[in-house]
Amino acid sequence: MKNNSKKANIAILEKCVMSAAGLKYLFTESALNHYSFHFFNDRYAFRQALKQTPFFSVIYSLSGQRKERLECLMGLHRLSFSHPGVQRIVIAGDDREAQLVGHLSPSRFHGILSKQSPLDTLLQELVTLFGETRRINENMINHWYVSQCRMLSPTEREILNYMTQGFSMAEIACQLDRNVKTIRAHKFNAMIKLGVRSDVGLLDAADILTWTSPRIEPCII
Repeated sequence: MKNNSKKANIAILEKCVMSAAGLKYLFTESALNHYSFHFFNDRYAFRQALKQTPFFSVIYSLSGQRKERLECLMGLHRLSFSHPGVQRIVIAGDDREAQLVGHLSPSRFHGILSKQSPLDTLLQELVTLFGETRRINENMINHWYVSQCRMLSPTEREILNYMTQGFSMAEIACQLDRNVKTIRAHKFNAMIKLGVRSDVGLLDAADILTWTSPRIEPCII
């Protein structure tokens, strides 16, 4: 930091009280005493604070819930338009979620961490990210491009999109005018390509791959 007389503001969106308590404990470490941390348990409170407070970084803490993950991805994507100078960091609920978000999300984040990491590792990663300021990991966006545009076939992406909407395999077969066995084969191929082993894991990947829309208008998180 160039100016240590004024602490940089860091916003943390964390809905879970226990996780928030753990993060608050982590942020009391002396290595982070150059920053002022502001906790929010809902997006509305954060939006109000964003109007008045110049945040250096926004950290979105996840817990593995599908709805929460989608809100995070959409919110941080919009934030990249409304406040492009703000650093965007995701702390995933576990290593698996961190890997999915890191490899599949089309939005560019400055860092993706995991709550499964030891506290000293998390601390070091945060110190490094805050020190890097605006740098984004280009490898992550390139990995997403390969995953989204080259790994999955158009049919496989269609199946994932229908799955996020709650369609069964039989219903998807009807929508695509295909045999159910063919649809299941495509689903299995998608699971292999995305490195998941269950329908739950495939849904998580499908959420990330299909959440974004070109019609989304830039606005705050």
